[in-house]
Amino acid sequence: MNVIETYIQGVKIIEPKVFGDHRGWFMETYSGAMFEEAGIDIKFVQDNQSFSATKGTLRGLHYQLNPKAQTKLVRCTKGAIFDVAVDIRKGSPTFSKWFGIELSADNKKQLLVPKGFAHGFITLTDDVEVQYKVDELYAPECDRGILWSDPQIGVEWPIDISPVLSAKDEKAPLLVNAENNFTYGD
Repeated sequence: MNVIETYIQGVKIIEPKVFGDHRGWFMETYSGAMFEEAGIDIKFVQDNQSFSATKGTLRGLHYQLNPKAQTKLVRCTKGAIFDVAVDIRKGSPTFSKWFGIELSADNKKQLLVPKGFAHGFITLTDDVEVQYKVDELYAPECDRGILWSDPQIGVEWPIDISPVLSAKDEKAPLLVNAENNFTYGD
């Protein structure tokens, strides 16, 4: 497993080792022991999977408030997405900055999104499946979002079409108005 640090502290690209031969390939998508060896001490408690039928479907930017904040380990198992993590920790030197990466069934990369970050993705193909692990159970009372097109954040989504959005995501507030109890250093 190769762990690549990004320019935002805590956001990491995970590249599993892929073993291939004439039959196909095999990889460990998660190993607690390997994560610990890499200095990542996270105990995941739930796996989630989503399916998006249409290219240009945007999900996000989502997060859960403390005490139910979630770290996510995201991968795309069918198709391709542009995956984004936004630092929403008040007082952080990278507050409101974002990191984005293409995750796909072909490149097999994963993105580790820590607590204190909003997360979202847009599908780059039709028929996309995304799977992610979280270290805290879903808590609807703590579920929050930020508008995907917030100009303060300025995510450069790589698709030049109007995204397919949920009603919840269409009405999400700007970062400046979003409920947020994350503080840098906590």
